Amino acid sequence: MHIHILGIAGTFMGSLALIAKQLDHMVTGQDQGVYPPMSTQLDEQNIDYTNGYKVDDMPKADVYIIGNALSRGNECVEEILTKGYEYTSGAQWLSEYVLRKKWVLAISGTHGKTTTASMLAWILENSGYNPSFLIGGVVENFGVSSRLTDSNFFVIEADEYDTAFFDKRSKFVHYHPKTLVINNLEFDHADIFDSLKDIQKQFHHLIRTVPNDGLIIRPENNQAIDEVLEQGLWSGEQILPTQRLKTTNIGTSFDVEGATVNWHLLGEHNMQNGLSAIYAAHHVGVPFDVACEALNQFKGVKRRLEIKYQTKDITLYDDFAHHPGAIKTTLSGLRNKVGSETIVAILELRSNTMKSGVHQQSLVDALTEADQVLVLRPANTDWNINALFDKHVLFNSVDEIVDALSHIQQGHLVVMSNGDFDDIFNKLMTSL
Repeated sequence: MHIHILGIAGTFMGSLALIAKQLDHMVTGQDQGVYPPMSTQLDEQNIDYTNGYKVDDMPKADVYIIGNALSRGNECVEEILTKGYEYTSGAQWLSEYVLRKKWVLAISGTHGKTTTASMLAWILENSGYNPSFLIGGVVENFGVSSRLTDSNFFVIEADEYDTAFFDKRSKFVHYHPKTLVINNLEFDHADIFDSLKDIQKQFHHLIRTVPNDGLIIRPENNQAIDEVLEQGLWSGEQILPTQRLKTTNIGTSFDVEGATVNWHLLGEHNMQNGLSAIYAAHHVGVPFDVACEALNQFKGVKRRLEIKYQTKDITLYDDFAHHPGAIKTTLSGLRNKVGSETIVAILELRSNTMKSGVHQQSLVDALTEADQVLVLRPANTDWNINALFDKHVLFNSVDEIVDALSHIQQGHLVVMSNGDFDDIFNKLMTSL
């Protein structure tokens, strides 16, 4: 079967492309603004794609999988509808052709999904379970963001964003997990949700699909999650224990059920991610000590405080932070590690929610651990960003940011964006 994916370079759709190819389908695609790591992954897997959404570049395929970034008015979408071609969403295709016969372990929440899903996949792999997985980032321990095996277990990053222009339910409603992690729950995706209650409604739709012999794993005392579960709970529940995070010579450590995780990752948020992954793995039979030992070997995920450049005095990080909550936990974890050393936060407000200004005050609070903040001024905003940051913080181009940092002698530079940020790393590394 020839499958053509529109939006193939997105983290979900690019991962889906790899799985479709493993099922021996012919896979092609189109997208715009293609950049690493997904472009690199597609190239390495010899999956052909073109830039842009021109009908002339769209081959005749057996089925078209349409990403949720495409809407009516898109040239390719209109062609598919006019000609009556078969089409579906990525989440629905995955559910029908892959997940239906699997024990699905789904990782949901506003942030931490990619990291937690990566940890869980690695624990299962290290424990001999040979899991399939689809994750919104390239896992360093595997070198890819997805794979399909003959194992009964499938780990998936369960996103609350809508499925497609023709299906406005959250993608995760299609997955029918038996093991469900809810990491956290905050307001996000202001372009499709009007309030936190709208998001909570979608999460309860997800909870309704968990069987009574399934398990929901969640943190303690999270009001937004508590309110969702109060609407009805029909499966088992595991509330994560409160643990103390200790700083070590390599990173941090914490104890779990008589075993210890001692790893290079930083921050309370990564401990919470690790606890979720450990208890999810335990639900399918992995002993706690085996899970902890696996996490001691966990290498991380690309673009999650990933070191891109380092000298004796300067370290440059790439972080996929897309929400104030993620920014805050990332910077807090780094602060605990580096003490009084200089932290410079370099931020692109790229997501629709961040650009909308809905998180103005929480964004300021999230950046308090940074000694210096540099923000790329977003285009076409309808809120007064000048009132939030002064002129020494806002920059009109990446080149201006690079120039402002050209004389820096030491510190930790954290670039935070969920996009390519106008090739900022190559420009910074050349300048530094």
